[in-house]
Amino acid sequence: MRRATIAALLMLAVFAAGCDFSPKAPAFQLTDITGAEFAHDFRLTDHNGKPRTLADFRGKVVVIFFGYTFCPDACPTTMGELALVMKELGKDAGKLQVLFVTVDPERDTPAVLSKYVPAFDPSFLGLYGDAEATARTAKEFKVFYQKQPLPGGSYSMDHSAGSFIFDPAGRVRLFAQYGQGAQPLLHDIRLLMEQAG
Repeated sequence: MRRATIAALLMLAVFAAGCDFSPKAPAFQLTDITGAEFAHDFRLTDHNGKPRTLADFRGKVVVIFFGYTFCPDACPTTMGELALVMKELGKDAGKLQVLFVTVDPERDTPAVLSKYVPAFDPSFLGLYGDAEATARTAKEFKVFYQKQPLPGGSYSMDHSAGSFIFDPAGRVRLFAQYGQGAQPLLHDIRLLMEQAG
C-alpha cells in the first residue's frame, strides 16, 4: 500500500512538473511593447475638423501610423495593408480604428487628408496639428521626421515608418515595423480583440 502511495505521489509530481500553471502571455507576432513609457496620448484634429485624443477611441483596437500623403512607398504600402486587415476582419472591422498622423502639416491640410486617408478605407481618419502639435506628438511617440529638400524647391519627408497598436483599454501594446505585412497585423489585432472579450 505504501509503495502504491509513493508511486502515485511520484506520478503526480512528474505531471505537475510538466505543467505550467502560470498564465500564458499572448503569442504576438509583432513587437510587444506593453508597459512602454511613451505613446500614451495625443491631441490632434481629424480631417473632419474634430479635436481628437486617444480616449475618443476607447473600446476599439487602435492603430496609429505616422506618415505624409506625398510619401511614395512606406505610407501607401502600410495603409494598403491596414485596409486589407479591415477587409479580413469582416464583421469585427468596426472594432478597429486606424489613424494616420501627418508629419507634413504644411502640405497635408484637412482637405488633402480627407481625400487621401479614407480612400484606403472610409473609416480611417487622418490627424493633423500645427508644427508645434506635430512635434509634440512625434516626441511622445518617439517618432523621427525631417524635411529633405528636393531639386526644384519641393521636398520629401524622412520619417519613422512603423505602426503603434493600442488595446481597447487605450494602452499601447505593439509596434509593427514597416514591411512586416498584413498577416502579422491581422493576427495580433485579433488577439487584442479576443483579450477584450
